[in-house]
Amino acid sequence: MSYLPYITDDDLTKIVKDVLDVAIERKKEAKAKFNKNVIDPFGSLFESAAFDVDHTTWQESEMIRQCQKTLQNHIGDLHQKILGHVAGWEDLGTGSVVDLINKDKQIIAEVKNKYNTVTGGKLADQYYSLERLVMPKASAYKGYTAYFVNIIPKKPELYNHTFEPSDKDKGTKCPKSEQIRIIDGNSFYALVTGRETALEDLYRVLPKVIEDIFEAAYGNKGFKIKDKGKFAKYFDLAYKNK
Repeated sequence: MSYLPYITDDDLTKIVKDVLDVAIERKKEAKAKFNKNVIDPFGSLFESAAFDVDHTTWQESEMIRQCQKTLQNHIGDLHQKILGHVAGWEDLGTGSVVDLINKDKQIIAEVKNKYNTVTGGKLADQYYSLERLVMPKASAYKGYTAYFVNIIPKKPELYNHTFEPSDKDKGTKCPKSEQIRIIDGNSFYALVTGRETALEDLYRVLPKVIEDIFEAAYGNKGFKIKDKGKFAKYFDLAYKNK
C-alpha cells in the first residue's frame, strides 16, 4: 500500500530523505564546530539554572537550536517539492519568479513554510511581485491566479482570500484583487490535490516514511521516532480550531 495517493512512494521518499540528509549533516557540523563557535557563557549559565538541565542536555538543546534555521528552510522546500509532484503541477525550483505553477488551472504560487517567514513591509513587496506576474498584458501569467501560501498559519483557521497587506510607503493597503490571494497550507494542499485531508494525510504518514528511511537508507534497524503520539497533537493545534 502506497504512502499517499497523490505522490509516488519513490518521489516522497527522496524528498523526505533530502531533508533528513541535511538535518543529519548539519548536526554533525554543529557537533564538530561546537567549541569553535562563540557561546554566550552568561546565557548558558542562566539557561541551565532556569530550565534545570545539566550541561549535556543544554549542549544537545543548543546544537538543535543552531540547526533549526537550516532545517526550517529545507522543510519549506519539502512542501514545494511534494506539491510540485502532484499531477498537473510543476515545481519551478529555487530562484524562479514563483515556486509552483499549474498551467491548465492557470495558477501560480509562492510557498512559505510559516506565516512569519515574510513580515512587515516585505509583505507588500511580495504582493507587488505577484501583481507584476498576473496583471500586465504582456506577462506570461496574465489572467492567472497567484497564491501566497503560508503552510503553517498564524492561527488554526482555514483561509483563502484576497491578499491585501499594508503598503507603508503609500499609507494604505495593497489594492484588492481576486487574482492575488493568500491561503493557509491546509487549504492549499486541498486545492492542489483535490483531497480535503491531504496535508493531514502527509503529516500522519511522515513518521512511517522517516522510519523506513532510517532502516533502509541509514541501516538503523528497528528505528522508531520517540513519542509520536505526543508530537501529533501539534498538528491539531496548528490547523484545527476547536
